[in-house]
Amino acid sequence: MQSLEGIKVLDLSRTLAGPYCTMLLGDMGADVIKVEQPESGDETRRFTPPTWNGEATYYLTSNRNKRGITVDLKSPEGKEIIYKLAKEADIFVENFRTGAMDRLGFGYEKIKEINPRIVYTSISGFGRTGPEKDRAGYDVLLQGFGGLMSITGDPDGPPVKAGISLVDLSTGLFAVYGTLSALIAAQRTGKGQFIDVSLLDGQISLLNHLATGYFATGKPAGRMGSAHPSVAPYQAFRAKDMDFILAVANDRLWKKCCEALNWMDLLEDSRFIKNIDRVNNCEELVSIMSDRFIQMEYKEIFESLDKCGVPCGPIHTIDQILNHPHVKARDMIQEINHPIVNNLKVPGFPVKLSETPANLRHHPPLLGEHTDDVLSELGYSEEQIEELKNNKVV
Repeated sequence: MQSLEGIKVLDLSRTLAGPYCTMLLGDMGADVIKVEQPESGDETRRFTPPTWNGEATYYLTSNRNKRGITVDLKSPEGKEIIYKLAKEADIFVENFRTGAMDRLGFGYEKIKEINPRIVYTSISGFGRTGPEKDRAGYDVLLQGFGGLMSITGDPDGPPVKAGISLVDLSTGLFAVYGTLSALIAAQRTGKGQFIDVSLLDGQISLLNHLATGYFATGKPAGRMGSAHPSVAPYQAFRAKDMDFILAVANDRLWKKCCEALNWMDLLEDSRFIKNIDRVNNCEELVSIMSDRFIQMEYKEIFESLDKCGVPCGPIHTIDQILNHPHVKARDMIQEINHPIVNNLKVPGFPVKLSETPANLRHHPPLLGEHTDDVLSELGYSEEQIEELKNNKVV
């Protein structure tokens, strides 16, 4: 048994933040019905390259464990299908522009009339309130607008976005958190609620210590490359043969680091004794350490530091980490049977539950793959389904 077995999710989301949220719910056992526009479908089906046997990997990555149907949301017959699905659902997820759901007839107030206990999760760029609520939101836009790009990159270089769609993915995680919290409340009270999740709010939350640090000092953090504003040395360095990370997070580790490398002169240097000293004199410290590391092989550095428990490690490329034995041992690479892509490989579920583990049950659906099955479950006859197809409702 899985933790969300028996929970039904009506998924009207597309692109990444919403589909990532609903995929995680599906991984935990929920029955997720993904609704797409006939013929075109989720726009990530066309996010190419890369493709795998003609299928966009962007779509394949965030849509497993769902059943896919197509519905014309603007047609009266299509609206009726959505209403029937909403009546049976525990969770409704959408990420349309502000006002779009109301115009289509699927806003929270309408859906709540049909199903008062439903948890209605609405994901948007800027939230459903406030002066920016009508603006479209995309990951790179919010990385800039939300401050992330102002602190990413080298001090003398231009702003740089994160290498992954960090805003979309983190917002999807926040959406899962809020949705499950509301689901527990609904099961206790019989009353659902509206969940407003925005890409911008998530970024403000993730600013975390940098936000409070600004309020404390009046000075905003800037770009520091791989360094940390409050801890040193805590960044990337270059050995003779490769780049690596050194994370000396406290004075105890600093002592161990210097002893392991036989750098007693640095340990006794008054500029570097306490962490606050090392932060205040970070430029000088990093310069000295860089000059020494560049003359050493990475293996020598790692073995010396790892032996005494100082956090140190390589900067893996994507292929290196995906083939790492530890990643495989943690079941973080999963294979799914797919009708078009042989041996489809995707990242696994990142949380290990001892009694109700996640399970990859379904491949990412082909466009409209489960339309007939879902409509049959709603009581539509074969003749009615055929008529809906002929009228391009599904």
